[in-house]
Amino acid sequence: MKRLLGLLLATLASPVMADPIEITEVVAQKGTNGWRFDVTILHPDTGWDHYVDGWVVRTEDGTELGARPLAHPHETEQPFTRSVSGVVIPEDIETVYIFANCSQDGETSPPFAVKLSP
Repeated sequence: MKRLLGLLLATLASPVMADPIEITEVVAQKGTNGWRFDVTILHPDTGWDHYVDGWVVRTEDGTELGARPLAHPHETEQPFTRSVSGVVIPEDIETVYIFANCSQDGETSPPFAVKLSP
């Protein structure tokens, strides 16, 4: 009985791990004014206290090229897709990385790699 009680208390005291952000798809299109990124995200948003609050486009060295803040939770729209346009990417960059951010759990890891095609 003591062992069972100890196990129960240890389980209750353990931190609850939230479901991570899942970037399920990224469509990148080169236009005349830079690149457009359509990013589809799956995350169990629960409301203003726990939701995906944005995503960024970065190079391998961490340089931020573009960002898409998200102004509200998407509890009833899962997965959801949001876009950003006009992202200027140097010609020598072949791959960029998308990082999404959760208001409670931080940034996605690993990021979603996007191989750019002209």
